[in-house]
Amino acid sequence: MTALPPDTPRKMGLVIDLDTCVGCHACVISCKGWNTENYGAPLSDQEPYGAEPSGTFLNRVHSYEVQPEAGAAQLVHFPKSCLHCEDAPCVTVCPTGASYKRAEDGIVLVNESDCIGCGLCAWACPYGAREMDAAEGVMKKCTLCVDRIYNENLPEVDRVPACVRTCPAGARHFGDFADPDSHVSRLTAERGGFDLMPEQGTKPVNKYLPPRPRDTLEHGAEPDETDILAPFLDTPMTGQRGFVAWLDRALSKV
Repeated sequence: MTALPPDTPRKMGLVIDLDTCVGCHACVISCKGWNTENYGAPLSDQEPYGAEPSGTFLNRVHSYEVQPEAGAAQLVHFPKSCLHCEDAPCVTVCPTGASYKRAEDGIVLVNESDCIGCGLCAWACPYGAREMDAAEGVMKKCTLCVDRIYNENLPEVDRVPACVRTCPAGARHFGDFADPDSHVSRLTAERGGFDLMPEQGTKPVNKYLPPRPRDTLEHGAEPDETDILAPFLDTPMTGQRGFVAWLDRALSKV
């Protein structure tokens, strides 16, 4: 079994803005491309042009249809990858020590040469963030592009995860959560950033920003001046209501 570091001076992670994400999957494609060509074994695909294609992805975007009581339905896009939890159960269940959390920055990685493909880490992860590569027989997961963010051969603007650099909507942000003055820490504080499934007790480093509350229809206002999804898009600052409460219910059924 692998022990977790008692504390890390840096807590590198992502903030994902659910109000801004348009579900374009640019982050998925850039992640697949970068991690196939660089860190670790390539991310394989099986029958990509066949009747039942499958493959290994470190980042996925799930789209949910929210149906209000009245009016048209709307898609909510929810990107998900490894959350680099402080109390990562995927690390502590690993029998070979292949899964580990870096003491210097809190990034959770897999040493593929030690991975035996037992799948225990995937069972332990409550977020479904690990994927077995069928071709290599090893577990794969988001690395926060660790081979990129510290690469001094790259321009400074490119020293962020590929998904962050690629996002056309600016919905993904990267930084150090241990620094209260960092961009990600300020965003989380200002926008009421929340943990995914906090009841699991894993203390995920990555945070989500809730959709901003929409204006309600005022007397005499034109119909196009309001958003019929306002009741569903309340922030978690007012309690477990709206989109966040709905998301918790949806994920609990997975």
